[in-house]
Amino acid sequence: MEHDLPSIKSWKSLVKRRNNAQEGGKSSWKMKPVVVLMCTVLLIFWYKTTNIQYEQTEIEETDYPFEMAKESEPVSEKLKGLPFGIMQPRSDLELKPLWSSSSLRSKSGELTNRNLLAMPVGLKQKDNVDAVVKKFLPANFTVILFHYDGNMDQWWDLEWSSKAIHIVAHNQTKWWFAKRFLHPDIVSIYDYVFLWDEDLGVENFNPQMYLRIVKTAGLEISQPALHPNSTEVHHRITVRSRTKIFHRRVYDSRGNMKCSNASEGPPCTGFVEGMAPVFSRSAWFCTWNLIQNDLVHGWGMDMKLGYCAQGDRSKKVGIVDSEYIFHQGIQTLGGSGYPDKKNSARSRVNRRRGSATFDSRTEIRRQSTWELQAFKERWNQAVAEDKNWADRSSSTRNRIGNNRRLKRSSVIPSLVQRKAEETTT
Repeated sequence: MEHDLPSIKSWKSLVKRRNNAQEGGKSSWKMKPVVVLMCTVLLIFWYKTTNIQYEQTEIEETDYPFEMAKESEPVSEKLKGLPFGIMQPRSDLELKPLWSSSSLRSKSGELTNRNLLAMPVGLKQKDNVDAVVKKFLPANFTVILFHYDGNMDQWWDLEWSSKAIHIVAHNQTKWWFAKRFLHPDIVSIYDYVFLWDEDLGVENFNPQMYLRIVKTAGLEISQPALHPNSTEVHHRITVRSRTKIFHRRVYDSRGNMKCSNASEGPPCTGFVEGMAPVFSRSAWFCTWNLIQNDLVHGWGMDMKLGYCAQGDRSKKVGIVDSEYIFHQGIQTLGGSGYPDKKNSARSRVNRRRGSATFDSRTEIRRQSTWELQAFKERWNQAVAEDKNWADRSSSTRNRIGNNRRLKRSSVIPSLVQRKAEETTT
């Protein structure tokens, strides 16, 4: 009977356990408000973050629709509703009359050589543009004018105006227009694309003679040489040589940039400037993809155009001397011309008075400088990330060849020494 009753120690331990359980329950109740508060904060943070991400996604989808962003989706999947024979993936810029199935330019017969002249134009340069177009139209060129100042109606008095294509977008640059309206699938029928500025004098330029030289020399990217007295000459390689038909490199020991036979890159060789480039069909396909959609001034791109030359840029890029132009250096949208005297004097007066005025030329140059840095950073990042890309420039090939020769020269003596040791043993 005594053994069936719990001992005093067991009763004490039981009471102690109950007391501990009660204390633990009280402490857990004390912790619950803290846990609830932490959960509430986390939920609010999660909701805010998700909401911001959702809004950002909506903005991106508005700018770039989801169908356009899905680059991985095969094109054939989007076109599977059409029979193959009805598809026409390319177009052109040929004007079509309402009363005929042929283009306006091909009424007299089918044209074998088709080329394109594209220029950004403003009303202030109307007379100069008129002189340029009159040189190109008789040579069977299609002409497209990008009106950056919005003044298109005042061009209709020119006899050729109805034969040209006119596109208007206020305060946009040449590269902005080119990226949006000169897609390779649109201009694929043209053998060469002339993407020129509007302030170029063409008194000594013949488009047909120019193209003959370009084709004979095998130049994929080219430009006419600049008259030595041009208002703006940025690089010596673009200056006309009186004794040559064309040239691919320049020799210059003046200044910081030394150009010699050892020079393998721009601006000593493989270089054209952005004012008057001429592209073959293949070169333009590559160049269009090089143009950055948001970097509209194109600064820095001239140093990389040689990568689109479809081969060795020191051979496929050149300057044509016998057909040359005069760069007037007049202020145009996105250009770098000299400020006129009135505006310069007004700016100096305002600075002396301490008044703040908006200088569009200064702002354009500041934006262009920023874009140059951004383009360089993008190029370097793209090169670093693309492990399959190889620099096929002539300088790189020469460097690889020299490394291989050095390896061979170091291997041969070791082989000779090894052969001698085997003979003595």
